[in-house]
Amino acid sequence: MRLKNIPKLFVYAQEYLSLSKQLKKNPDFKITSFRPFLGDKTESGGTISGHYFHQDLLVAKKIYSNNPVKHVDVASRIDGFVAHVAVFREIEIFDIRPLESKVDNIKFIQLDLMNVTGNYTEYCDSISCLHAIEHFGLGRYGDPIDANGHIKGLNSIYDILKPEGVFYFSTPIGAQRIEFNAHRVFSIKYLLELFKDQYVLRGFSYVNDAGDLFENISLTDELIEKNCGCSYGCGIFELVKINKSN
Repeated sequence: MRLKNIPKLFVYAQEYLSLSKQLKKNPDFKITSFRPFLGDKTESGGTISGHYFHQDLLVAKKIYSNNPVKHVDVASRIDGFVAHVAVFREIEIFDIRPLESKVDNIKFIQLDLMNVTGNYTEYCDSISCLHAIEHFGLGRYGDPIDANGHIKGLNSIYDILKPEGVFYFSTPIGAQRIEFNAHRVFSIKYLLELFKDQYVLRGFSYVNDAGDLFENISLTDELIEKNCGCSYGCGIFELVKINKSN
């Protein structure tokens, strides 16, 4: 046991004795076991920072404002972003893992974005993939090992999206690397190079290493080169698919 928890144990014991005394006059409940949570007293009331909190809220607000005809999500967090969007509209989910969904406004399709089967070409006018592409091809979620898994996934997303449709994309940013088998971390320069012939960058935000959001940032050469000062940040891209028929 950590020494810092000893004072908390004294408080726990005092509160137990106090509650036991009160229960003698109120026998509706009995204490049947001990499950001490010692740190909650000094923690904040919740978390309003970090990658998932900021990206989920920011992108959900953008989808609400843009009101697409059909929005599809690829493997984003169900109990965060997907839940936010399902409050106000229908959302379809593509994921390699199965999901039993009986929730209004959530439609699930099991699909491997590295190897898409079925006709999903130009399927939707809005698509999101938040904090997911970095896992593609690393085997963590039952997907096959593939060094180019992220590229195959991004190419599938490009094919699924209609011309002039919007792609909301987030992923870890920093010095480019793989932390196997957790995730990849991408440099901003690498991502912009991947996107340059496919999309127009309509907006860029990021969450820094401290978990704070910087919204609608103009990307300078210096920020790109330094990955906005992030070692393990989160880049949030709003991309519009180029209509090559024009």
